[in-house]
Amino acid sequence: MQIKDKFTVGLIQMAATTDPGKNLDRAISFVEQAAGDGAEVICLPELFRSQYFCQREDASLFDLAESIPGPSTEALGKVARTKNITIVASLFERRAAGLYHNTVAVIDTQGKVAGLYRKMHIPDDPAYYEKFYFTPGDLGFQAFNTPVGSIGTLICWDQWYPEGARLTALRGAEILFYPTAIGWHPYEKEKYGAVQRDAWRTIQRGHAIANGVYVAGVNRIGHEKPVEGGAGIEFWGSTFLADPFGVIIAEASIDKEEVLIAEIDRKRIEEVRRNWPFLRDRRIDAYGGIEKRFIDKE
Repeated sequence: MQIKDKFTVGLIQMAATTDPGKNLDRAISFVEQAAGDGAEVICLPELFRSQYFCQREDASLFDLAESIPGPSTEALGKVARTKNITIVASLFERRAAGLYHNTVAVIDTQGKVAGLYRKMHIPDDPAYYEKFYFTPGDLGFQAFNTPVGSIGTLICWDQWYPEGARLTALRGAEILFYPTAIGWHPYEKEKYGAVQRDAWRTIQRGHAIANGVYVAGVNRIGHEKPVEGGAGIEFWGSTFLADPFGVIIAEASIDKEEVLIAEIDRKRIEEVRRNWPFLRDRRIDAYGGIEKRFIDKE
């Protein structure tokens, strides 16, 4: 089958309720809306089935996890098959008893799980206690073939690491999807909020430029507070798509549910890489040491 020069993506920016079933139903509704608007590959936010539970350490919250394939991939698979679309879905994966991952399932146009990506970089920060819940990914950085092209999937904290973006792009991904759950600590927002959000956009635009690929950051919205109280996290939305030179071609608000529809043009990838040939000029003979944690002085 001949690959088209252009294809359309849908980026779902949504809020989460405390009801996982309701969240799944709403996600399906948004996916159907995006498909109706012409999207061929559709990405949901990180851990869309629940509110962001990693704000606290609570072993009972492991009950939110599910197998893959499982209930969510089955429900989304029906939509993917009916609408002839590919869905990028971030889920809390129960791999085995006591073994859990933050995982993207790529659901193909036949409704099947075509591949998995398990989050590689796991944060441990105030209100982002992910190391308590998630085992680091063991599948490496990957690109997945779809009927419209090759896509890469990374997850949230991965978006700060150029190595992950580079290795995914080197495997042929034409667009990097980053399902995300990021926001402000309310007590920091006034002083640091603008620069934090700007850094988040800037690093991902940098991945687009350095690799000559499209980059999509797909975030949630809403102010979610842990059960026992506390300030919570105010998720800043701002879902966006950047082109291969970092130009923002579609962007959502900070506080509204939205379905972004945007076009991927392979000719733009070719154009940028011809004129800014970063992949050509890489000194792959000179990067020894990049695999080390730190290079100590002798």
